[in-house]
Amino acid sequence: MFTTAWTASPQLPSEGFTPNWSREGFWRQSLRQTVRLTAGGHRLRVRLANDYGTSPLRIAGATVARTASGAAVEPGSVRRLTFEGGDGAEVPARGHLVSDPSELAVAAGERLTVTLHLAAVTGPATFHAQAFATAYRGAGDRLADVTGEGFDASSESWYFLSAVETDAGRRDGVALLGDSTTDGFGSTPDADRRWSDALADRTGRPVLNAGIGGNLLLNDSAWYGEKAVHRLARDVLGHPGVSTLVVLLGLNDIGFSETDEQPTYRPAPVVETAELIDGHRRLIRQARAGGLRVVGATLLPLGGSDHWGEHAAKVSHEINTWIRDGGEWDAVADLNRHLADAADPDRLHPAYDFGDHLHPNDAGYAVMAEAVADVL
Repeated sequence: MFTTAWTASPQLPSEGFTPNWSREGFWRQSLRQTVRLTAGGHRLRVRLANDYGTSPLRIAGATVARTASGAAVEPGSVRRLTFEGGDGAEVPARGHLVSDPSELAVAAGERLTVTLHLAAVTGPATFHAQAFATAYRGAGDRLADVTGEGFDASSESWYFLSAVETDAGRRDGVALLGDSTTDGFGSTPDADRRWSDALADRTGRPVLNAGIGGNLLLNDSAWYGEKAVHRLARDVLGHPGVSTLVVLLGLNDIGFSETDEQPTYRPAPVVETAELIDGHRRLIRQARAGGLRVVGATLLPLGGSDHWGEHAAKVSHEINTWIRDGGEWDAVADLNRHLADAADPDRLHPAYDFGDHLHPNDAGYAVMAEAVADVL
C-alpha cells in the first residue's frame, strides 16, 4: 500500500509575488526539484499535475535520486521513472499522472530529487508558487547529471510535481489545509523548517502540506489558488494514507479587505463571521465524509500587520471563539494562544514574528507543530 510522503498543491500559472517560470513554461530543458519526505519505504512513485494545462504535458523522461546538495544527487542512487512501462508519458490536459513504482529505499526526513526532461514545449506550467526550496533548470537532457553543474538557473517554486508516495503502508497521515502560514512563508528557505516539517519530526507520522500562500476559505483568486472548500477533494482527499485533517484558514478572507496591497484580489469582499463558520462547516462535512478526523486551529494573532483593522479584529476574535467553544471539531489546536504576545494578545509574540506581524519565523513554526501534535 502506498502512502503520500510529500505534497504541493497545484496552482494556476501566474507571475504572482514570487518570480517563477510558470508562464513561460519549458522547452528542451531539464527541471530538477528537491522535496523532503515524511514517510520512508523501499519503493516510491511520483504524481505529476497538469491541472491548469490546456494541452497534454509531454514528459520525455524522469528520474529520482537521493539529494546530495543543491542540484547535485548521490552517485549510484539515480533511478529512471517509467510510466506504464515506458520512459516517456503524456499528462492529460486538466489531469494528472502517477508513475510506476521505482525501487529506491528512502527514509522519513530524507530529501529526494526528482528530475524531468521536457523536450517538447510545455506551455504555461501548473505549479506551486512558494516552495521555500530551490528548483533548478538546465538545457537539454540532464537526467543523468549527478553533479548538478549543468543546471544554471534556479527558482523557488515547484512545477508539475504534486506528490511523492512510498510503499510505507501507513494510514495515519496528517494533512494540513491552509494558506501562507501552512505553506511556510517566513521559514528559512532550503532548510525544511515549515511547521509541516516540524510536525512530521515531532510525531513520526506522514504529513501532507496542502497550504497555498494567500489562499482563501471562501473565494478563488488569480494568484492564491482555488478556494479551500473546493480544493479539499483534490489536495487532501485524493491522496492515499490520510487519516486526519488540520484546518488553519480564514485569515486572508478577513484581512484582504483591510489592505490595498493585493492587486490580484480586488474587490476583496468584507467577510462576516457567519460566512466563515459556514465555510468551515463545509470542510468538516467533506472531511468526515472521507473518513477523516478533523482538527480546527485558531487563527494566529494579526495585530500590527497589513491584514489588521477594526473589522478584522472583530471577526478574528469571533471565529476563534467559535473554533474553541463551538464543539464542532474533533479536536482544537489553539495556535492563537500559543503564539500571542502576553503583553498584547492581538499580536504575535516578538520571538515568533518573522517581521511582518503576520507570519511566524522558524521558532514560531516549531511552537505550532508542538501545539498540534498535542491534540492529534
